[in-house]
Amino acid sequence: MNKHHEPTGPADDDQQQITLRGPAELADALPYMLGFHPTDSIVLVALHGDRGRFGGRLRLGIPDSPHEWLPVAQHLAECLIEGSERRGTRPDGIVVFLCRDPAEGETGRAVMERLRPLAQWLRTSCGALDVPVQEALCISGGRFWSYSCPDSRCCPAEGTAMAMPGTSVMAAAAAYAGIQVRGSLREMEARLEPLRTPAAADQERALDSAGASLVPRILHGGSKEEVGAETLRLARRLMKRLGDRATLGVGPSTADAGDDKLISHDEAAAVILGLQDRETRDLAAAWMEGPQAHRALRLWRALARRCVGPYAEHAAAPLSLAGWVSWSTGDEPGARVALSLALRVDPEYVFARLLHQACNEGLDPEDLRRCLRTQNVDGAADAVGPRAATPEAPAQAPAGSGAPGAAGPPECTATRAGSRRPRSRPRTARPADGRKSPASDPGVPRARSRARSTRRSGERDAGSL
Repeated sequence: MNKHHEPTGPADDDQQQITLRGPAELADALPYMLGFHPTDSIVLVALHGDRGRFGGRLRLGIPDSPHEWLPVAQHLAECLIEGSERRGTRPDGIVVFLCRDPAEGETGRAVMERLRPLAQWLRTSCGALDVPVQEALCISGGRFWSYSCPDSRCCPAEGTAMAMPGTSVMAAAAAYAGIQVRGSLREMEARLEPLRTPAAADQERALDSAGASLVPRILHGGSKEEVGAETLRLARRLMKRLGDRATLGVGPSTADAGDDKLISHDEAAAVILGLQDRETRDLAAAWMEGPQAHRALRLWRALARRCVGPYAEHAAAPLSLAGWVSWSTGDEPGARVALSLALRVDPEYVFARLLHQACNEGLDPEDLRRCLRTQNVDGAADAVGPRAATPEAPAQAPAGSGAPGAAGPPECTATRAGSRRPRSRPRTARPADGRKSPASDPGVPRARSRARSTRRSGERDAGSL
């Protein structure tokens, strides 16, 4: 299981309080708590006090294999309860949501019955830690069912239709507070996933060609700094080009398609491979506020979509940058989606792990912004000089633990802890015995990498809040 799930802190007590009564209002409130409609997700929400005040939330993709449901349930229960305790208060109860759309020809009730064992494992796992599950709901096909209520008068066997969008008390309160629901998690992820059009083959060939010319330049010409400078100059030109095209009033899919047309395959390949160098990537991270931030975010999204075929792992760099810019500009749901996808393609990508951890811990991105402002990106793009600063967590969570462990805000350091160990030659598929390929000279972008073997069906990164 991939344990990069998404806890968040408790709600601010000073904010307007809304009283929710019954399963119907709980089901309707879920997308407003997350900022999007979860799809194919387990969501746990902590409750505090006699009145059941909402606290931390945690989301994880539903494992396809039922054999993984018990360990997943135990892990999620532990993480939510321990995370709440670290923030000061042990939960008094938990609400469980299981969200999955019916497959073709399947009914929502069939989905509910299929997921019933998972709901039971979650209830018993929380109960084993002395925190009861107050309500467990399945949301599927526009209807919801309660696993906790046996009364068919309020929870009929055929389920209950969800409220019409915008008609509930939660919708009214969210509109008043300026809270927006960004659509579904699947739609948010689609903006960052590799192209699945015929153009993907052309992009793969461009990446092959760029890798074939780039690696010899670095290994034999000693021009890593020159390649980094060229990457940043090209990225700035692409940002300006994207900025000249307005996207206000345009839907996300239309906006993304327009951005894709403005970037050639060769340009995308050059920047993608250049960003595999950690120093170049860190310099690009300084485009995080003001007008530059929106243009940079559009560029990182577009580049993530160009990491096709065997180059899927290369998307960790643009996805991490997209997550950082989103977090820096106040879009925490978007940040967690991008960072989760970065960890899905490369769970060992430390830059994404540290940002993911800091975002989950509710740290202020201004600490890192202040650090990055000390970098003169424009000057460094022409002649890469001093090493860029990188975020370093004071106490890093163990690999794969999924439980944030930072003890304070990120620090500015030149130790390069925000990146994994660089590689000097193309990454190849791992041997059958699972050993990793050896690392060598630092700071060299990776050339073509083979696609990783398919992960276990239940290995899913958590979505976002």
